[in-house]
Amino acid sequence: MSSMFTSQDLDALADQSIELPSWAFGNSGTRFRVFPQAGVPRDPFEKVADAAKVHELTGLAPIVALHIPWDLVEDFAALRRYAEDLGMTLGTINSNTFQDDAYKLGSLTHSDRRIRQQAIDHHFQCIDVMGQTGSRDLKIWLADGTNYPGQDDIRGRQDRLADSLAKIYQRLGEDQRLVLEYKFFEPAFYHTDVPDWGTAYAHVEALGERALVCLDTGHHAPGTNIEFIVAQLLRLGKLGAFDFNSRFYADDDLIVGAADPFQLFRILVEVIRGGGFGSTSGVSFMLDQCHNIEKKIPGQIRSVLNVQEMTARALLLDRAALGSAQDAGDVLAANDVLMDAFYTDVRPALAEWRASRGLPANPMAAYAADGYQERIELERVGGAQAGWGA
Repeated sequence: MSSMFTSQDLDALADQSIELPSWAFGNSGTRFRVFPQAGVPRDPFEKVADAAKVHELTGLAPIVALHIPWDLVEDFAALRRYAEDLGMTLGTINSNTFQDDAYKLGSLTHSDRRIRQQAIDHHFQCIDVMGQTGSRDLKIWLADGTNYPGQDDIRGRQDRLADSLAKIYQRLGEDQRLVLEYKFFEPAFYHTDVPDWGTAYAHVEALGERALVCLDTGHHAPGTNIEFIVAQLLRLGKLGAFDFNSRFYADDDLIVGAADPFQLFRILVEVIRGGGFGSTSGVSFMLDQCHNIEKKIPGQIRSVLNVQEMTARALLLDRAALGSAQDAGDVLAANDVLMDAFYTDVRPALAEWRASRGLPANPMAAYAADGYQERIELERVGGAQAGWGA
């Protein structure tokens, strides 16, 4: 193993865990078209099997998140056993209040009490699922907002949201958490009810200590300093989860690190600095991506490797030298220390590290030679493919 890593760094890398989204293995597309692929899973069991293949080759992804109702099954205990037999656990339960006709003008913020209760009841259903899967986190992302000035009362919607979230939070078990995600636009374009980290923080702070913020790396305006938000939420003890993806323009949901690997590195520097890394940190790393033109499984393999590579670079940061330069006010020296870590090519060392743990040195090449893709394309014929629908 290369001497660039200390034993402490290696222990940290071994503790890394990245949660895979079940929906990344289904068909997805753009606002204009969903693109089907051969071999796409037809049910949650096949999604879990595909996630297990990613973990088998990378050793990084032992958890798969579910989306309700997309991943409803008759017997969640059976799904849990199936996952465990494959070395996987079922993770975050993601709610869905953006596809029913009733939610056109909002869900948890809707002016109609009956529709708000429908959305609340859906989250109660998700909590029931959590009890069967052993999941810790209920993640809530809302499409709620308005398109036109005057369409609805902005303040009233915040009050209704607070009331709805409080009812959901009260239903959680003692070991369960509510994680609130924010997004600054889309599908609402005049205002979004949870548009930024400050709004999300205000709501979860009011709820209690088991309510936290989820940061989706694609949910920010161009030029936003995401690592500052990471540092602040960690400082406040309210960062619960990441949804990792990459964006060129808006919420592109591309492979994490594809557009700006330096940004991913800077985020992970702050994660490590703030104590947000590792299995005991309370911060979950999850992917939230759509593989529209690339194959699903290798897309997820590439994604978790990108996170691992930038984590390794962040671990190599000489924090003592950085602190000395910062204390001395040496701007360029401090920047040089940071850039030295970023420009270090950790791929050979990570390949060696994987081989030492019985994993393929090159997981992408291993998947291409594995034959799994060809098998699922032959076997998964008939039935309805998972996805958004055509």
